[in-house]
Amino acid sequence: MDESAGPADDTGTSDTGTSEVSVVGVRVELPSQQPIVLLKEIDGDRYLPIWIGAVEATAIAFAQQGIVTQRPMTHDLMRDLLQSLATPLQSVTITDLRDGIFYAELIFEGGVSVSARPSDAIALAMRTGAVIRSREAVLVEAGIAIPDEQEDEVEKFREFLDNINPEDFEHPDSATPNT
Repeated sequence: MDESAGPADDTGTSDTGTSEVSVVGVRVELPSQQPIVLLKEIDGDRYLPIWIGAVEATAIAFAQQGIVTQRPMTHDLMRDLLQSLATPLQSVTITDLRDGIFYAELIFEGGVSVSARPSDAIALAMRTGAVIRSREAVLVEAGIAIPDEQEDEVEKFREFLDNINPEDFEHPDSATPNT
């Protein structure tokens, strides 16, 4: 499964048929070395794994760990622009899963929505404090139910996340200087 920005549909601006989710963390799936972000349904037992890029995984991990870079990263810049323009991000919704590609929308005041890749939307939401939601249809199709008795496995995953560093997502050939 992959993620991509795609055309927004007009059904993403409603809170009906959505569940609030929280970011459990990011990790690298073995053996593919593909990063994923793991979301958990707040009022349920479903988890939603979304495969993302290494740069986006780093951005989410930085936000989750409260790391502030010397110069703003792209998502920090977006947050600062929204603050400067007095345009708060109200929520982010994972809207669809089509042909293995996840879609998301940024929801602003007045019902304005903008299509985004889920990883970018999540990274921005984490920086602005916006609520993250997933449509029920996406949770039904791609969510993984983990009953309470299996929660210890999830706790092991959380411990793994606590010990991982954003640098773990960088590929040795893709390191670029901060400009």
